[in-house]
Amino acid sequence: MPRQKFLGIYSVLKERIESGEYPTGQLLPSENTLIAQFDCSRNTVRRAIAELVRDGYVQTRQGWGVCSIFHPIEQTSYTMGTIESFRETALRTGQKSTTRVAAFSRIQADEALARQTGFPAGTDLFCLWRIHDLNGKPIIFNISYLRADCMPDLTREIAAGSLYRYLEEELGMVIVTSKRTITVEPATDLDRQYIQLGEYNCMAVVTNQAYNSQGIMFEYTQSRHHPAIFRFQDNAIRRPAPKV
Repeated sequence: MPRQKFLGIYSVLKERIESGEYPTGQLLPSENTLIAQFDCSRNTVRRAIAELVRDGYVQTRQGWGVCSIFHPIEQTSYTMGTIESFRETALRTGQKSTTRVAAFSRIQADEALARQTGFPAGTDLFCLWRIHDLNGKPIIFNISYLRADCMPDLTREIAAGSLYRYLEEELGMVIVTSKRTITVEPATDLDRQYIQLGEYNCMAVVTNQAYNSQGIMFEYTQSRHHPAIFRFQDNAIRRPAPKV
C-alpha cells in the first residue's frame, strides 16, 4: 500500500473535520463511500481512519461507524505526542511569531553539562538562547544545546529562523522522536530579563531531548514558558489493565 495514499486521505479528512464539514458528533461517510471517493482499498481507508483516531479527530463506534469528536485546541496550545516547532504552532493557530537570538556560541560539554543534557562529556555543541514572541509578546525563553557535528554550518542568522525547517529541508535530517519532561520551576534572573512575568514568580519548563533517524540525540532544549499562557493538549487512549 503506498504510504502517500493513506496520508493523503488522512489530510483530506482532517481538513474536512477542522473546517466543520464533519462537525462534532456527526458520522463520517461509510468505508464503502470513502473507498469509492478516493479510489483506494479498504485497508488504505482504515489506515487513514486509524491515524485520525490516534490524533483525536474521530472515534470508531461498533455498529455505527466513525464519529467526529474534534474540538479546536486553544491558541498557543502545544500538542503532546507530536514534534512541532514554535513556528509551526504559530502557523497552525493563526498567530504571528518572531524569534530573537540572545546568545550563540560554540562550546564543549563538561561533566556537569553532560549530566544535565545527556550529551557525552567533550561533545562539541552550539549553545543557543532564543526568545520566541507571539503576537509581539515574549512568551518563551529557550536554552538549547545542539550537537555541532549534526549541523556544522549553523549560524546565528539560521538560528533566528526555523531551526527544524533548516535541519529537515536543507540538511535532510529526519527528526524521529523526542523525550519530554514538563515541570514548574522558580523564575530565574534570566527568565525575568527576557520574559515579562509581572506578578508571576515561576516558569513552565519543557525539557526536550530530540533524536534523528540515526538514533543520535542532536538537541537538548529547555523551553521556559510564561505560565499565564502555557497549554499542552493530549489525546489519551484508555488501555485496559491486565487481568490478574
